[in-house]
Amino acid sequence: DAVSGEQRGIPSVSVMTERFVSAAELMGQVLGAPDHPFVVIPHPISSATSPELDAAARIAAAQCVAILTGHATDHPAIHPAITP
Repeated sequence: DAVSGEQRGIPSVSVMTERFVSAAELMGQVLGAPDHPFVVIPHPISSATSPELDAAARIAAAQCVAILTGHATDHPAIHPAITP
């Protein structure tokens, strides 16, 4: 998983839906990585259309790249929910 990757020195970022933000924050605390970065996509994804999923994926991928390359402009650990 991404947190264990970070703990081994492998730059990592996670992606989850809005519904799981609090769980992700808690898991980061429990696993000793409270500042583990992640991006948030709209919930739910099961009912999203293909164009909506594509848009969310493109935005999330760009945010992941920004985090991994040190070019994130907001808080480095948590990104606000994105909407396609």
